[in-house]
Amino acid sequence: MTDPNNENVVAAASGTAEGFEAPVRSGRRSGGRAARQAARSEATTETRAYLTRTMAPFEVLSTEGLETIEHAADTILEEIGIDFRDYPTALTLMADAGADVEGERVRFPRGMCRQIIQASAPSTYTQHGRNPARNVQVGGNATVLAPAYGSPFVHDLDEGRRYATIGDFQNFVKLAYLHPGLHHSGGTIVEPVDISVSKRHLDMVYSHLKYSDKPFMGSVTAAERAQDSIDLASFVFGTDFVQQNTVMTSLINASSPMSWDATMLGSAEAYARSNQASVISPFILAGAMAPVTVAGVAAQTLAEALAGMTFVQLVNPGAPVVFGSFASSMSMQTGAPTFGTPEPALVLYTVAALARRLGVPFRSGGNLCGSKVPDAQAASESMSTFIPSLMGGVNFMLHSAGWLEGGLTMGYEKFIIDADQCNLAATFVKGVDLSDNGLAMDAIREVGPGQHFLGTAHTLANFETAFARSDVANNDSFEQWEEDGSLDAAQRANGIWKKMLDGYEAPPLDEAADEAMLDFMARRKEVIPDEFG
Repeated sequence: MTDPNNENVVAAASGTAEGFEAPVRSGRRSGGRAARQAARSEATTETRAYLTRTMAPFEVLSTEGLETIEHAADTILEEIGIDFRDYPTALTLMADAGADVEGERVRFPRGMCRQIIQASAPSTYTQHGRNPARNVQVGGNATVLAPAYGSPFVHDLDEGRRYATIGDFQNFVKLAYLHPGLHHSGGTIVEPVDISVSKRHLDMVYSHLKYSDKPFMGSVTAAERAQDSIDLASFVFGTDFVQQNTVMTSLINASSPMSWDATMLGSAEAYARSNQASVISPFILAGAMAPVTVAGVAAQTLAEALAGMTFVQLVNPGAPVVFGSFASSMSMQTGAPTFGTPEPALVLYTVAALARRLGVPFRSGGNLCGSKVPDAQAASESMSTFIPSLMGGVNFMLHSAGWLEGGLTMGYEKFIIDADQCNLAATFVKGVDLSDNGLAMDAIREVGPGQHFLGTAHTLANFETAFARSDVANNDSFEQWEEDGSLDAAQRANGIWKKMLDGYEAPPLDEAADEAMLDFMARRKEVIPDEFG
């Protein structure tokens, strides 16, 4: 795994697409604007395997306040209980471990779940990409940024909103692979509705393995589809490697309030038995699936997550788990989910602290919005989620790029705008440089009062890397901006994603592994009945 103290910077396996300006190495350059752009596009591309935060996470509650929420969560587990529906295996495991099982309702003695999780669940783990330089650390002071997940629609400026296809899915895998701001290929980036529901998981997992070498997520819509994901990964990584290492981190959602269903439990069990990681994540629309209050949401989230992580540890002690939280507010007038509001940020900060106290990695956040298009609402709501995610110490940040319309739509332009912010975040989380170069005392002495720093040796030595640069924002004069077409941010992003896809080159993949995956998929599709809807 990449040394987290080395800023996790690795050379990319292949260059970015023509015209896309990724972070570049330092070095003196001369010439006009066009020459500088050309020099940047020709430079060796660098990308970070993941972010390493140097700042302490922001806390909104005292230790006493967190203990109050933990006590409430244990009360939920002990008095009310959690339903494990249509999954006898879970009921047997819980009963054998000392829980009180009545029908499908499981009640846990106070402290039981925490004790089981802390005894075996790892505080950090490595998820391997098929390119080892892409391996990510999940947990600790690391933050992994992954694309949005699960949208049935896509949107771009050319065609507007439409149903997603496998072509769109592959496009977003390629964009995530190319963009240095994203560390992970994600999972069900979009739902390819042109393929049968029962078979599309094969094409999605294959696309992650074929078109990217970054880590990815497996299918969770049925236990057998989780197993298909494991089998496909085994053709690329090797069966023994998969059994001994984590190559997938997959999303397991609770059926909030206070229930786990057979689909999610079956998938979680399949992954746990193969040592693959599960993001155990209550999915809460406050006011509908949980109370309307921050503390109530946090207590219920903790209770549901504790029960789910306990199940995984009982299946296979030591299998990686991530404490997940997805909580949104809702419009009390329409019932629609709302984003960018203060309450979910407070939930995030609170639950992140609870995860740290439990000693497991934490998933939440992203660039979330309710806007239908990549406009000012999308930007402001996204930043109201993204910044708390960084400040709160999120370890695995799903929905980091592309989210529109409350998650119903994946936007091409929104993807580029979000990923650009993800790239800029790498500078923010590094914190303040207090080295001799950071303090710049020689430059201050050299200039003295009333002069400028433009020509100092310090400025010349640092000017290429002094400030993070956006690939989407325009900072030209009004006249230059007008001459270049008066494009807004979405229009500029439209040009960027097209250039990226036009210049895409697939990372090398062993031919035998590719053929084995295709043969496996063909055989599986022969026996799986079609299912649309």
